Amino acid sequence: MTTPAAPRAHEQQPQPPHGLLGYYESPIPIRRATLGDAIASEWTKIRSVRSTLWTLSVMVVLMVAIGLMSALLIAAADTDMAGEPVVALGFFGVLLGSICVITLGVLTIGSEYSTGMIRTTLTACPSRARVLTAKAIVFFLLAFVITTVTATVVAVFQTAILGAGLDSGSVWLRATVGVGLYIAALGLVSLAVGAIIRHSAGAITVMIAVVLLPLVLAMFMFSDKLRGLQRFLFEYSIPNQLGALYGSTVTESGPSGWEPLLLMLGIAAVALGGAYLALDRRDV
Repeated sequence: MTTPAAPRAHEQQPQPPHGLLGYYESPIPIRRATLGDAIASEWTKIRSVRSTLWTLSVMVVLMVAIGLMSALLIAAADTDMAGEPVVALGFFGVLLGSICVITLGVLTIGSEYSTGMIRTTLTACPSRARVLTAKAIVFFLLAFVITTVTATVVAVFQTAILGAGLDSGSVWLRATVGVGLYIAALGLVSLAVGAIIRHSAGAITVMIAVVLLPLVLAMFMFSDKLRGLQRFLFEYSIPNQLGALYGSTVTESGPSGWEPLLLMLGIAAVALGGAYLALDRRDV
């Protein structure tokens, strides 16, 4: 039996570094993960789950159906809307549609905690601040675009149905872009609450209470001693702030113009700050 000859010098195979056998170097260049990578990942997740399609579809149906129904009923009754902006009729559909945005905002992060997927997410991207930032950016842009486009379509049809003159440009801007930003910011608050509570049903319940409870409580405050609190709850309730963007409010005082949007953006910033702290300091 012959022994194979040793390879010649020019045929020597490269030795793995540090004596490691089976060393392999990938031809794919290695680079650090960025916020853009996290955004791409979150976009893939949010568009591939059924909850996104269902919640946003229901929101669009509510906004369109209720907005057009309101315009048709007023046109059939021949009601005079002198002094009231026609686009304000979109308020009712947006108020109900906001519940869908709240639900989606909570599910964007709450569903990962309920299924345990958050562990995989944070393993792939250990930077928790980057994960929450990516979720917030993707969700905010998606909610803003869908709400703004739908509100604009509804406003156009309402104006055509009632045959009224066009409202001022500032009213249109607040009733479309302003409302889209407001609802998207409200959704960010729900996303932050979902990150803090880490329970989808509980966070959704809290957010629905935040939207409706102040107005409901104010309606049953009959005591004269509670007039100040009642007025405050009316003025700063979310339905009244939405009405202010449309130019039609429950009270004569309180936020007006773009003030409700600035107030909601501030609340969203504070809520997200709390979510960052909670996500960074607690185990998953």
